[in-house]
Formats: sequence, C-alpha cells, structure tokens
Amino acid sequence: MTAQESRPIVQIDIVSDVVCPWCIVGFRQLDQALREQNVLAQLRWHPFELNPNMPAEGQNLREHIVEKYGSTPEQSQQARDRLTQLGSELGFTFNFNDDSRMVNTFAAHQLLDWAETQVRQHPLKMALFAAYFTDQKDVSRIEVLLDAAQDAGLDRDAAREALESGNHVAPVREKQQFWTNNGVSGVPSMVFGGKYLVTGAQGTETYTKVLQRCLAEAA
Repeated sequence: MTAQESRPIVQIDIVSDVVCPWCIVGFRQLDQALREQNVLAQLRWHPFELNPNMPAEGQNLREHIVEKYGSTPEQSQQARDRLTQLGSELGFTFNFNDDSRMVNTFAAHQLLDWAETQVRQHPLKMALFAAYFTDQKDVSRIEVLLDAAQDAGLDRDAAREALESGNHVAPVREKQQFWTNNGVSGVPSMVFGGKYLVTGAQGTETYTKVLQRCLAEAA
C-alpha cells in the first residue's frame, strides 16, 4: 500500500454558486486544512443559485450588492478589499473593478452537472471560479463556459452538446430543491461525512476540527 492509498478519505458535499466569493474562499480554507491533516477528500459540488431570477444581461455588481443587501458603496468596497486580501493569502486572485457584474449561473450549474458524469466536475468548478473572479468573464455566456470546460480537460463539442440538449435542466432543479428542502439557504454549505453541516467560509481551523472529528469516528 502506498502512502497516498493509506491516507484517510472524507466525503465532503459542497453546496455553492460559482459567483459566490465566499465559496472559493471557503474551499481554499478547506483545502488548506486537508493538506495540513494529510487527508484526501471525496468532493462533490452541488448547485445553488444566489440569484435565480437574474436576467440574461446581468447587473453591475456594486449596484446589485447595494440593492440586495442595502450596503453602502463604502461597505461594498471594504468587502471587496477584505476578499481580495483573503484570496491573496489563500493563493486566489480576485480582480474586482467598477465594471464587475453579477450574472445568471443556471447554465454553469448544468455544465457542472454534466462534468460530474465525466469525472471532471472539480476542475471545471475551479476553472469557473477563476473565469468569473480572476478574469472577470461572464459565466452565463456559452463560449465562456466552453472555454472553462476546455481548461478543465473536457471536450468542447461534448460540453456544447450537454448544454444545448437541455438534459441537465431537470437534474439541476431537483438537486437545488433537495438542498433547499434540507435547510440550505446560503452558501457555501459543506456537509462532512454525510452528517456535519458547516455553513459559510469558516476558516482553516474550523475545517480542521470537523475533519479530525470525522477521522476519529471513522477510526
């Protein structure tokens, strides 16, 4: 048995949206905890739309935050600065600017649903986070989604067919409903070992404690 094979494995289900900055922050914190504890994760990403009614043209991000949360422009800027710093500490680049937009993510979730059948869901999720936050791309546009699929090692034509077929509309809706029915109302929401729910980006230390608890019970 190799050292890798002997490492413990914990199943982690992550409910998230690709336009949620705290989702990539939370994942990077989790990833740090996994590395520090020398634990392997069996990751599954699940769909959640922060703005299911967002129109195709999207909305200026700053305007959206003010409208949705009642934040002042100053508070919005402070949040961006904090996220940018956090991201930098975790090895992720946020490139917010005055033209940053909130967009509809339903097509992205359909592509992620298909990518799971190709065993490339996690690389696609990472590619979508980078496309949206680092490269400031519109992840509601099909060509942007196909670029991300290609970056994740997926076949571009097969990805286009998956989106255009509509085969993943119903499965995504069902999965969204499942998590909503089970009390998930915000993201990220992570379920460890099928039993411990942690909501929000809770930091490497918190994730470490939950992982240790899972490992202790498994032992």
